[in-house]
Amino acid sequence: MTTGIWVLVGTLALASVAGLAWRRSQGRVRTAKMSQLPTELHKLVDPSSRVTLLQISTTFCAPCRHTRILLSDLADKTDGLQHVDFDVTNHPEVATSLGVLSTPTTLAVDSKGVELMRVGGVPKRDTLLDALRPHLS
Repeated sequence: MTTGIWVLVGTLALASVAGLAWRRSQGRVRTAKMSQLPTELHKLVDPSSRVTLLQISTTFCAPCRHTRILLSDLADKTDGLQHVDFDVTNHPEVATSLGVLSTPTTLAVDSKGVELMRVGGVPKRDTLLDALRPHLS
């Protein structure tokens, strides 16, 4: 009986640590993983904009909707910033080529389509804007 309790306590502790680690990683700005975008996404980059926020979404992703609202608003209020959304539901090969394992994932790319940084999950507005400032000025 006591062994079963210890197994339960250990499992709950391990699950809690894993959940906290995952939650902590969501919304954090990370360095770029690739230098050039796939053709389907490169067509979406605005060459007249200094930075394009390329949101990778799926159809039934609730956090994707929140991210879309946040990024659209940020782009509307920031000079040199553009936001586009790409749904990978019917294009899983694009997500695979980008190394995207979950949605939403936001890629910040320059006017030539070179990835500057990426955010997994719903971005934290101020953190993202601070990370983008050097690329917007």
